[in-house]
Formats: sequence, C-alpha cells, structure tokens
Amino acid sequence: MGILNVTPDSFSDGGSFLSTRKALEHARRLVDEGADIIDVGGESTRPGALPVSFEEEAKRVLPVIEILAQDLSIPISVDTRKPELARRALVCGASIINDVSGLNADPEMLKVAARGNKTGFIFMHAKGTPQSMQKSPQYQDLIEEIHRFFQTQIQRAHAMKIAMERLAIDPGIGFGKTVKHNLTLIHQLKRFTDLGLPVLLGPSRKSFIGRILDLPPSERLEGTAAAVAIAVFQGARILRVHDVSAMRRVILIAEGIRSKSPADFEAAPQ
Repeated sequence: MGILNVTPDSFSDGGSFLSTRKALEHARRLVDEGADIIDVGGESTRPGALPVSFEEEAKRVLPVIEILAQDLSIPISVDTRKPELARRALVCGASIINDVSGLNADPEMLKVAARGNKTGFIFMHAKGTPQSMQKSPQYQDLIEEIHRFFQTQIQRAHAMKIAMERLAIDPGIGFGKTVKHNLTLIHQLKRFTDLGLPVLLGPSRKSFIGRILDLPPSERLEGTAAAVAIAVFQGARILRVHDVSAMRRVILIAEGIRSKSPADFEAAPQ
C-alpha cells in the first residue's frame, strides 16, 4: 500500500504533493514501483495534528481520487475519519475505506461501507485522538486490549452484513502507543492472525524508528525495512509504506524466507 498524503502537515512528506498534478505524478510513480493499493489521505493524523474541515479535506482528496480511478488499474483507498467524505470518495472511484479511528470518530462510517457490496474496510486501532494519543498512553494488557477491540469491531461489521473478505485490521503503530508498545506490537503481530482477517501494518518512517536511531523521517529507510521484514515474518499481509520500491524488495525476501523450506532454496539457481 503506497502512501499518498495530500496534506501540508503530515509528519514525513507534508506539503510535497499538495497540488493535484504532483499528487498524480507521485501516485503513478508508486504504481511503477510496485504498489498494489494507493492510500490517499487529506488530513494529517500525526501526533498533535489539528482536524481539518470536511470542505478542506474534500477539496484535497476528491479530485485526486477521481482522476486516479480513471487512470489506474489498482484499488484506491481513502484514509479518512469522516463518513460523508468516505461516501463521496467511493463515488469518485475509491474502493477501500481506511478508517484510522477504527469507528471511534464516527460509527456512521460502517454504514457507508455497508452500502456497497464490494467496498473494503480497514479497522485501525487508535487510543485517543491525534491531539491526545501520545500523552502517556497506557494499557493493562496491550495485545489483549487491541485484540478485544478488533473482535468488537468485527462483530459490528457482521451485524451490518459486511462480508469478512472485505475487512482488514491494523493495530495502529504510533497511534496511542509508546516506543515499547510499538515494538511489542510488531514482535507479537501474529497474535492477531487468529481473527481471520488480513493484518495491515504501517511502520513507515514512524517516530519509534526515529527515537531508536535518532534520525529524522527522511533517514528512516533502513529502520522501516527492519520493521517491515519482521512484520511480514509475523503475519502481516499489507504494508503501508512511503518507499514502495525498496520495501517491495524487502517484502519479497522476507516472504520468501517465511514461506519457503530450505529444500526450495537448495534447488534454486546459485
């Protein structure tokens, strides 16, 4: 999943793709690099970010989604917390809703997904809002609490008659989690695979990598690669990343090691 932020204030690439022309150029570049999904977001949810109005978010994302849907053959997801914005994005050609609030911002979001029989929906776990989520987040049992959260949301989707094959889950790296929480989530990611849904992870250039390496977002490629490789080994099926070309290579090797037996490699050309 290639990240396309059409925002002025995202933590890593804010302001880089604000114009429709630059956004489209970047989306096409991500596809050329091997992206399977383009995730378009018009509201930054970095820690401390202020919400934007519906009108502003719509102005940023809808024209881009409409053109991309006509231009690309891969699915487009809309990264939003607003049901009406999601509904309009689907009309413009998006086919996946990526709700980073996990329905906490507005439960009506699930009704939007339920109206179409093919719309994909991603539940992400977030503790608090962007304004509050990194102010000393605490859990009694990190993995168990997030697991229960997903169970509840899956039941809500089932009640709306949304088929399981349309759903995915994201434990929300950096959304109400400390560095230790993020490392624990990646280390124990396999615990979520028993829910029967694809697990999405978005570690790309995140602050926990910066804290460990003491590096800015632009220099976190290797740290992201390490997190992505381990996430694949622990069962992640979708990786949301900025650097598609490099991470695709990482994923192919990690997946090869995860799924192949030593005998398969012995038979391969040297």
